[in-house]
Amino acid sequence: MKVLVLQHIPCEHPGIFRELLAESGVVWQAVELDAGEPIPQLEGFDALWVMGGPMDVWDEADCPWLIPEKTAIRRWVKELQRPYLGFCLGHQLLAAALDGQCAMQTSPEIGILDVHLTEAGQRDPLFAGIEPDIRCLQWHSVEVSQPPAGAVLLASSPLCRWQAMRVGSNAYGVQFHVELQNSTIPEWGAVPAYGEALDQLQGPGSLGRLQADAEPYFPLFARNARQLLHNFLGLVAA
Repeated sequence: MKVLVLQHIPCEHPGIFRELLAESGVVWQAVELDAGEPIPQLEGFDALWVMGGPMDVWDEADCPWLIPEKTAIRRWVKELQRPYLGFCLGHQLLAAALDGQCAMQTSPEIGILDVHLTEAGQRDPLFAGIEPDIRCLQWHSVEVSQPPAGAVLLASSPLCRWQAMRVGSNAYGVQFHVELQNSTIPEWGAVPAYGEALDQLQGPGSLGRLQADAEPYFPLFARNARQLLHNFLGLVAA
C-alpha cells in the first residue's frame, strides 16, 4: 500500500502516524507543496492524505500551488474515486475542491477540546472503536461553512459544525487533529501565525499551558490515532 501525503509547512507532517504507518508496512511519500515540490502522477498511489497549514483555502495569490492541489484533490475523489483523508486545512481543501465553501469562524477554536460524533459518525467505519466524545487538539480559525453536495456530517463541536465529514464513500475530512504527539504543540507554536493566534486568544504563556493541558491525554490521543489509521487502512484495502 502506498500513500501520497501533501504537506503545506514542514512541521505539519503526519505526526504520530509516521510511526504507525511504518508499523503497518505502509509506504508513504510526502510532497512539500510550499517548497515548490510538484504533485506526482496520482495513479501510483492507493490513498491521498492532505495535512494542515497556516494558509487558508482562498490564499491562491500568495500560495499559487493551492490551485493545482485543489485540481488534484477533485480528480482523486471524483475521477479516480480512491480513499482520501484530510486534516484541518486538508479537510477544508476537500470542501473547496468539491465546490463547498469555507469561511472565518466567529471565534477561533484552539485548545484541548471535545468533538462529538453524530449518529452517522458513530456508524461510520472510519470512527469504529472510537468513543463518541473525542478529546482532541483544535487549532483553527476557518471552518467549512458549506459542505460539498452529498456530504455526510460525522462530527461537530459547539464552535464548528462540520468537524468531520464523508463525501461519497471514499473521501473524509477531519477538522480536528488526530496526528499529534508530544512534540507537536511546541513545533506548531514556533510558527508565527499559530503562536500569535494562540496568544491573542489565550494570552501570554498560552503555549506552555496548552502543552500542559495536552499532557494527560497523550495515551488517549495515541490510541485514537492507532484506531483511526486501522480503520482507514481497512477502507483502503476494501
